[in-house]
This record gives sequence, C-alpha cells and structure tokens, in this order.
Amino acid sequence: MPSDTSANLYDLTRPALGALLSGWGFGPYHRDQLWTALYRRHATTFDELDGLKPELLRMLREHTRLGQLATHHESFSSDGFTHKLLLRLDDGQTIETVLMRFKGRATVCISTQAGCAMGCVFCATGQMGLSRHLTPGEIVGQILHVNRILRASGETLRNVVLMGMGEPLHNYEHTMSAVDVLVDALGLAMGPRFITLSTVGVVPGIRRLADEERPIHLAVSLHGATDAERAALVPAGRRWPLDELMDACRYYSEKRRRRIFFEWTLISGRNDTAEHAHTLGQLLRGMDAHVNVIPLNPTVGYDGGPSRPESVRAFQDVLASYDVPSTVRQRRGIDIDAGCGQLKATVERRSRRSLPTSA
Repeated sequence: MPSDTSANLYDLTRPALGALLSGWGFGPYHRDQLWTALYRRHATTFDELDGLKPELLRMLREHTRLGQLATHHESFSSDGFTHKLLLRLDDGQTIETVLMRFKGRATVCISTQAGCAMGCVFCATGQMGLSRHLTPGEIVGQILHVNRILRASGETLRNVVLMGMGEPLHNYEHTMSAVDVLVDALGLAMGPRFITLSTVGVVPGIRRLADEERPIHLAVSLHGATDAERAALVPAGRRWPLDELMDACRYYSEKRRRRIFFEWTLISGRNDTAEHAHTLGQLLRGMDAHVNVIPLNPTVGYDGGPSRPESVRAFQDVLASYDVPSTVRQRRGIDIDAGCGQLKATVERRSRRSLPTSA
C-alpha cells in the first residue's frame, strides 16, 4: 500500500509523470499509456489500470496514489441548471465546485485555494480567510469529479472557469500545472480558449502570465474605478494600485493580443451610479476590454444588496458611450448559495449550531 506521503498521480504533468517513470526504467510509451488511462479512460483505482506492465503497476501501487475528492455536501437549484458541490480533501478541508448547465454546453467553476487571502468584503470566501493552497491534483480533481457526473447523463464539459474559492495567481505554480494537465492533447484535451482565469489583480502574476504566453482567457475583478473605491471593496487594491494594475493589463493585452474581461459586481448605491460608470468608461476607453457586470450575490457577512435592473441598464448605457462593451452575467444558483464561498459558510454555520453545548 502507498504511504501517506506517496505521490498523487493527479499532481503530475505528463513530463513530470515521465520523469517519475523514467527513474523506474519505463519509457515514454508507458508514460502515455498510463496518462490516457487516467484522463481518457478515467480510471479511479489501480485495479482499473489494466494493460500496464505488471512491474509498472506494482511500482505505482507501492509509491503513488490516486487522490480522489469526496462529496461532502451538494445542492441543486430549483431550475435544475446549477449543481453546487462542497468537496472534501484528504486533510478534511472543503472546497466548492459549481457545475452550471446552459443550452448546449456545461461550465464548471473551480477552486484553486481552500479559502482566500484577498479579503474582498462582499465575497464569502474572502470573509473566511486562507487555509491553504490546493495542489495541482486537487484542482484537476474537481474537473474529473464533474466529468463523472456529466458522463452519467451523456453530457460533456466545455468551459472551465478558475473563479471559485481562492486567487489563482496567488497559487500560480500549482494552478498552471493544473492548466497544463487540462489542455494536454493526450488527456482531457480541453481547448485553452475555453478556460478563463479570474484574478483580483495580482500584478506580478498578470505579467508572468503574459510572458509565458499561455493561451487562456484573463478576467480581472475590478469593482471600483478609483483607488479609494476599489480598496474599500478589494483590499488587494492597496497593494496593487489601479495605475500598476492597468499597466499590467495593457501589457498582457498587447503582448497576447487578447481581450481582457473586467468583472464588476454591481452593489446598490455603492458602485452602480452613472458617475461610477463614467469613471470606469474613462479608465477602459481605448483598451480591448469587455465588462461583465454582475449584480451582487448577497452574503451574510456583507450588508450590500444587488443593483436594481434599471440601474444595471443605465450603467451599461454609460459604458456603451465610451465604446466599452458589457454583458450582464446571468446569476445562477441564488437559491442554493452558489456564490463563491457561500455554501461552505452555510454548511459550517449549520455544523456549529448542531454541536452539543458544554454543561
């Protein structure tokens, strides 16, 4: 039996897996045979790794493990299109994964950390703080978990959004290793253009992402178009002011020749007025940018509420006057705590209430 410290095969990119097997005397053929068993045949146990050389299978059993994520809690929206999962990791930590079904496609929103250190005041995950980074296998494991759900109903996954719990660029190495696994042509073979990474604006990570020329989409959570207003909602704005952030975004857009998506959570009376929209339009004018406006998902720890529909339309009209396109992102799973961190927070509150009190 493998030890508790044995390598999780899902943590390894294909080159890293090849290096491991090479040390045991097995070549690229055996690496690719194992890789396709994991990611094409979706083997979940060593017994399902049939076709491998017995000597290789023995080494795998002795020195590696197949880390699986267990469902701790799940909920389904009343419309049947949103399925939220609270998945349990080996150390007892829990993370959120959200499967969203749209007409003709399925999208999954995955986590890159257990909790988050960025502290966005309206976000349930930001309110709980950071517990730890996820490993590449824990990130990829969410995709595998959702794929098993979709296969049961004959569906396939098209889009992946790194927009769940955590800041992907704060866990850069592990997140990019996971992306490398997702796009590997012999494995899950996901198209990079169907993967979007969302960040609160970690400037060094944005520049590094541009320099490494990874062909995935970038979304930046803005929420305020002045340093003071943004820092009040996104504390990371104090570390990376808007001038630094926008310089990094222009660098990314020009080097990658890609549009950047800016996310703007609309909070009634806080950042949804015409004045706010004019300031945002001036900030983004001339950039290859698209704004996703998102009426707030209320959380227990924040007293703000979502903008009214007429305020949303007026906000978009102002942006259009600056030739800045925008889309109202569809709010999904409001009835099942589908906002980032909300289900975990709800489950933990219920668990605390159910604990016996001491005499």
